[in-house]
Amino acid sequence: MARNLSSLFLLRDDVTFLNHGSFGACPAPVFATYQAIQREIEDEPVAFLARELTERMHAPRIALAAELGTAPDNIAGGMSNVTFGLNTVARSLDLREGDEVLTSDHEYGALEKTWAFVARKTGAKIVQAIVPMPLVSEEAFYDTFVAAMTPRTRVLYLSHITSPTALYFPIERLVAEAKRRGILTIIDGAHAPGHIPLNLDALDADFYSGTCHKWLMSPKGAAFLYARPSLQSLIDPLVVSHGWTKDSKEPGALGLFGNSAFIDENEFMGTRDSSAWLALPKLLEFRREHDWKNVMADCSDLAWETAQRVAKLTGLPSLASRAHTGPQMVAMPVPAVENPPAFQQRLMDIYGIEIPVLNWGPHSIVRVSIQGYNTAGQADLLVRAIKEQFAL
Repeated sequence: MARNLSSLFLLRDDVTFLNHGSFGACPAPVFATYQAIQREIEDEPVAFLARELTERMHAPRIALAAELGTAPDNIAGGMSNVTFGLNTVARSLDLREGDEVLTSDHEYGALEKTWAFVARKTGAKIVQAIVPMPLVSEEAFYDTFVAAMTPRTRVLYLSHITSPTALYFPIERLVAEAKRRGILTIIDGAHAPGHIPLNLDALDADFYSGTCHKWLMSPKGAAFLYARPSLQSLIDPLVVSHGWTKDSKEPGALGLFGNSAFIDENEFMGTRDSSAWLALPKLLEFRREHDWKNVMADCSDLAWETAQRVAKLTGLPSLASRAHTGPQMVAMPVPAVENPPAFQQRLMDIYGIEIPVLNWGPHSIVRVSIQGYNTAGQADLLVRAIKEQFAL
């Protein structure tokens, strides 16, 4: 990568941070705006929280909706993370004993637990389709899930980009087929906003939750829930608070604060810090100012090149083709690691590298993330560390 944007971030100089995919990293100017908003709250809490906040929540929703290819009324913001957003959906559904939730064997652990919890409460059944590996064919992916659909399938739940394996699922055609069969489509977009082109109206999933603090790079604790307009009345808030109205299930119902019931019920849940959400307009401005589309392209090239160098060292094949891999995040198979947390700590202790190491199925994986603050020299260090630690 020709450019080095590390001076725009707050990361420690003594750490080679190759783990943007876990929690992101916020640019310094955006973080300053976030802190300034927090100070505004403390300057006059009642004015900010009781009189101004309702109006101030609009601007981030409008700006983000334009980025996501949908209308502002289709997204509820101010959520802390995707786990919160998708719990809201999963626990709103009227599932019955014997109903099936179709998902994959690559999903995020917290959401696997969410669906297990819902299944225990309702008697629904979780059906886990096995994604054909390596993932190199959209057709094989599609056929696998269509074959797993039955007359009992009520929900299709999938990640857009998987967390453990960094696979970029080709979900568009599958979403359309599920909808044709009357199956609700629920997408975990934790790794998608700011990472891949995203047009929610074109995708036309029923529900989609995404994080802003990962690849979009907002301060921590900003996420959204998208719901197709005709299905917004299905959603019950996880927390019933000031935004709720007894008429919330009526067509076109408004919440207490004059937005749709879907927005007011899910955005206003008592006293909490919405500063991360309110900093989104500054974040989107930052990305435009620094030509982030080209930064992303450079990062994608470096991530894939790094993975290919590691594959050449280890002789282990990639988990997916480049088209089906998270552009800036690649799960790299390495020789067997008996204790992944210990190996991860060793990379930190010896090389100062922060990177996730895990065992997934038969694979030991080092998952590399490349963001605008990373350099080719840092990628070189990672390749050297893997070569030395595995004596390759």
